[in-house]
Amino acid sequence: MLMRTDPFRELDRLAQQLMGPGTWSRPSPMPMDAYREGDEYVVAFDLPGVTADAIDIDVERNMLTVKAERRPVAKADDVQMELSERPLGAFSRQIVLADTLDTERIQADYDAGVLTLRIPIAERAKPRKISIGVGSGRKEISG
Repeated sequence: MLMRTDPFRELDRLAQQLMGPGTWSRPSPMPMDAYREGDEYVVAFDLPGVTADAIDIDVERNMLTVKAERRPVAKADDVQMELSERPLGAFSRQIVLADTLDTERIQADYDAGVLTLRIPIAERAKPRKISIGVGSGRKEISG
């Protein structure tokens, strides 16, 4: 079996343990991808283990804010944790959206631990053809 080693993995895990889980006042960042697909921008956030009711999405002017909280799973009294690497607590990400996006028509879907936001490009920002009017007759400047 081939195993890839990451020399910084243990350092990241240690830093996470020392800083503790994210809180609403000091949330941990969440990984995301952003790309353009046709006439809309797509932003996907990784939120495995987070329930849909623990996700909060806000747009104020051009600032998109996504907050989520991964809560610990309830365990019985006789359970002894052997290894805990999955981060718990609050996660947050803020993105400044361009004026060319239609923030009134954002669609959000949550499936298999991935929150996907689809933000359409505003009609005023789409390329369009400008027709040229042809004048009827010559005009002279007199003076």
